[in-house]
Amino acid sequence: MNPTVELKIRDQGTVVLELEPNMAPNTVNNFLSLVQKGFYNGLTFHRIIAGFMIQGGCPDGNGMGGPGYRIKGEFRNNNFKTNTISHRKGVISMARAYDKNSAGSQFFIMHEDGTFLDGEYAAFGHVVSGQDVVDAVATIPTWPNDMPMAPMVMESVKVLDMGDWTFAEPEKM
Repeated sequence: MNPTVELKIRDQGTVVLELEPNMAPNTVNNFLSLVQKGFYNGLTFHRIIAGFMIQGGCPDGNGMGGPGYRIKGEFRNNNFKTNTISHRKGVISMARAYDKNSAGSQFFIMHEDGTFLDGEYAAFGHVVSGQDVVDAVATIPTWPNDMPMAPMVMESVKVLDMGDWTFAEPEKM
């Protein structure tokens, strides 16, 4: 059993994610740590691109913020060979800057397949229910900078079940 997380998006619905610690253990620990601290509650999906993905987890609401630290990118092109999750519809992955080890709190959920991201970003789980909610958010009107015209707020993000996973504080850089 893998950990599961529930993400409630105001006026849209609930998404349940199954995390895959066997593929990206530190990334999962990082995400779970932030969820358990309530970090994501009240934050928004600040970048939405229909046919691609929805991105959230920036405390500044503009894609420039993070938790105050970075984690190592757990993906093939960063010498992490065991993560074989493909960026298919419903996959959750860590957002990052150009630096391969710049992920912190921002994540994205795939609206459609984006396999060109495979090996370049740390995918760490997938939607098990609520893909229709992701689809609805992905198709709301946005400004030219991909920011939604109406805020897409994460009312609550909470751990439903830790499964068989033994949580550890994430390794930070």
